[in-house]
Amino acid sequence: MKSKNLYNTIRHLLVLIAVSVSAFSCTERIDIDLDEGFTRLVVDGIITTDTMAHTVKLTTTSSYFYAEAAPTVSGAIVTLNDGETETTLTETGPGVYQTAPDFYGIPGRTYKLNINLASPIGGFSNYSAESLMNPGLTLDSINSVFHEDWGSDGFYELKCYALDPPTTDFYMFKVYKNGTLLSDSLNKVFITDDRFYNGNYTNGIGVGYLNQSKTNEKVIPGDQLTIESARITESYYQFVTQLQIQSGFQTPLFSGPPANISGNISNGAIGFFAAYPVTYSNTIAQP
Repeated sequence: MKSKNLYNTIRHLLVLIAVSVSAFSCTERIDIDLDEGFTRLVVDGIITTDTMAHTVKLTTTSSYFYAEAAPTVSGAIVTLNDGETETTLTETGPGVYQTAPDFYGIPGRTYKLNINLASPIGGFSNYSAESLMNPGLTLDSINSVFHEDWGSDGFYELKCYALDPPTTDFYMFKVYKNGTLLSDSLNKVFITDDRFYNGNYTNGIGVGYLNQSKTNEKVIPGDQLTIESARITESYYQFVTQLQIQSGFQTPLFSGPPANISGNISNGAIGFFAAYPVTYSNTIAQP
């Protein structure tokens, strides 16, 4: 009899809780106050040792409910200064500013970006940033290794061989297949520091991975695989690391709250201006 009474009591409590939750969820109104008024400049700019038209993109932050592409910023005066020469970029499209096609960065120089806006954003008309272009690192060689037991269809791993200098360094690697860039966004690049091989020969460190379950990464023996290697600054390494963490998979219960990613643009702007040397190494995929 006691167990039956206990059962009835628990059942009544569960019903009461369910009714209460249902009533609350149907009648309670929650107003979220989103700050729609504060706009900030967003800067995306990269200078490398490649001879090409280098680009600086200017946009602004937008409302949480703004479903279109970020608003572009036109009419700005954008310049680059390396301590010896100053280059004025040309606006080739809305918010897109480019150097001449014969422009290239020189290792050892510090590049300073200056932006003068036609109209203030976030209370400022002038923004700036600077980045040191490190000396380059040339890989001796790369090769590809197929791991059939990685994932459902296997992975191709790209390994590099190079002598790392005795300084503390940070690297970024991008992968091309038959001339097509596969690491086409910062959340797809591979970055690493040299803490495990500082001053030593790498002798086959994995720096690129091609998932054979993905159509665009599928490798056929005879394909040309290329690694673009860059010796980046520590601040850019930290920026990319934070971006990859924020854009990657996170579990609500065990991940920290989203945080602002630290850039290097003045006056509270978002984004990063980076300068780094690049080198390219090729290999042919084997069966």
